[in-house]
Amino acid sequence: MRKEFFLYLCTAMDYTINVKGRLLDFSEPRVMGILNVTPDSFYAGSRAATKQAVAVRARQIVDEGAAIIDVGACSTRPDSTPVAEEEETERLRMALRIVRHELPDAVVSVDTFRPEVACMAVEEFGVDIINDISGGSAAMFRMVARQHVPYILTSQQPTLRDMLLDFAEKVQQLRDYGQHDIIIDPGFGFGKSLDENYAVLRQLEQLQVLQLPVLVGVSRKSMIYKALGVTPAEALTGTVALNAVALMKGASILRVHDVREAVESVKLCKLCLSNLA
Repeated sequence: MRKEFFLYLCTAMDYTINVKGRLLDFSEPRVMGILNVTPDSFYAGSRAATKQAVAVRARQIVDEGAAIIDVGACSTRPDSTPVAEEEETERLRMALRIVRHELPDAVVSVDTFRPEVACMAVEEFGVDIINDISGGSAAMFRMVARQHVPYILTSQQPTLRDMLLDFAEKVQQLRDYGQHDIIIDPGFGFGKSLDENYAVLRQLEQLQVLQLPVLVGVSRKSMIYKALGVTPAEALTGTVALNAVALMKGASILRVHDVREAVESVKLCKLCLSNLA
């Protein structure tokens, strides 16, 4: 592999997003730490069901070096039944109240596919980013544009070709509504078989054609633990390996359960680049 091509793959593009007037810079990849206020997320280590657990987990995420805390209150694991909107709302209110009290300056995203829940999080708690795994809807697009909040658009398409078409269409819709700050997520584990997940990962650098930050969330997912014949609790090594691949292919954000390990992966990738330059 030519050195120039390797450097291109290993370097996050020079993107920024506007978070309430502050620029979040992706010239170096960032880490997003997962905080699940749910009793049924697929990885038990990510669950924080009590007020004390939420405070401890939020501080751990920041202390270990994450730039973003991603709070979710409705499990979207395969074959799960989403909780009622009222339950998701109350869980989020509890968690966001604590996170804002404990870490008032933290950049906080909310993982939800419901526009009304997302709107509540922005209006009541000043949430900074909306992370929507559903693939988007006109109602959600209108809401994030109206609130001027950065938006993570996830694709559930199974192939890179379909994904690029999907992203191109929906990014244009978002821009037509006046939305400027957009992050794309290829949606590993959503609408894809094991082989399709790896096919997308092998071609991940091709998403750079959209000139948007790319978020990769493979942490402890089935594409790792099924391939290795282990449990989610035993999938940390596989997660670190695939996060390194994602960084080599231009990921701007790693969404993870294990923040310290991801931050170390980013540092080592940067060190690799400095030695090659």
